[in-house]
Amino acid sequence: MSEKPIIGITMGDPASIGPEIAVKALLKTSVHDICRPVLVGNANIFQHILETLRINASIHPIGNIREAEFIPGRLDVYDLGPVDLSAIHFGQVSIAAGDAAFHAVKKVIELAMDGEVDATVTGPINKKSISEAGHPYPGHTEIYAHYTHTKKYAMLLVEEQMRVIHVSTHVSLRQACDLVKKDRILEVIELLQGGLRSLGVKNLKIGVAGLNPHAGDSGLFGTEDDEEIAPAVASACQLGYDVEGPVPADTLFSKAATGYYGGIVAMYHDQGHIPFKLTGFKWNPEKKQMDSVKGVNITMGLPIIRTSVDHGTAFEIAGKGIASEDAMLLAIEAATQLALNKIYSV
Repeated sequence: MSEKPIIGITMGDPASIGPEIAVKALLKTSVHDICRPVLVGNANIFQHILETLRINASIHPIGNIREAEFIPGRLDVYDLGPVDLSAIHFGQVSIAAGDAAFHAVKKVIELAMDGEVDATVTGPINKKSISEAGHPYPGHTEIYAHYTHTKKYAMLLVEEQMRVIHVSTHVSLRQACDLVKKDRILEVIELLQGGLRSLGVKNLKIGVAGLNPHAGDSGLFGTEDDEEIAPAVASACQLGYDVEGPVPADTLFSKAATGYYGGIVAMYHDQGHIPFKLTGFKWNPEKKQMDSVKGVNITMGLPIIRTSVDHGTAFEIAGKGIASEDAMLLAIEAATQLALNKIYSV
């Protein structure tokens, strides 16, 4: 490949830290060394961020990817048109912010599906703002699934040696327990196997978490582990995968953090997210803020590449200029690696 991959990066919710971390990331020469980045959103929102935070850079609005210049310090923005900035306030839920964030995501999906960009990276959105704007999706993953017509997909979180995929995500805990079914678990194991290979991970040993305490303790604390998870693991082993489980979750993640597993399967959102964020999120008690929020969210099973920061909108610090771009940098790096692996495997 003669040229670096083009990465489309959404602004996230304009009332959040999304535009800030996107701008900060694109001012790093390391980003331009590995890819050709294009911001997707509203040029006047990014201009407002530059002026508010007194960032020394300029905005280059474009209406076509071919117009992008990819010059460090001159930020190419695929411009979706001006929005009313008076209707958007840092740290506040609003229809205007939710609508702008949604349309940026929809556009970057279209660009990827049309082959205009090689991979996509998403900034954080606010689910309430999206919903109030009339877009009934619980998160990015579901938006991508809908507009790419994808039925089988899963969320994979990556930070150093911790790689966690989820059987379910944005549903209630009661619903999550009902979704622990053999076929879905096997499907997610297969998606994880493909994800590990795409990321170039050498250790393909997969650990599968139990649902209940002590993985059910032979049915004493629930039957799902014996009736749904264990059969799924057995089927995966028959397919030739190196899979172990169900493993009690309170021991699985400590082993995963050491690199014993190449990846692990969590049964529901918080079971995977809490130990994952203990790895990548570093709270500073003196400053009363995060020093670092590392972690990449990758949607497996899509026909296009999508990575994202694995943190929220951080409304409490939006507009203050103190947000860390660490997770955005990692998301761009992961998207670039996946794009290169895809290109070279064709």
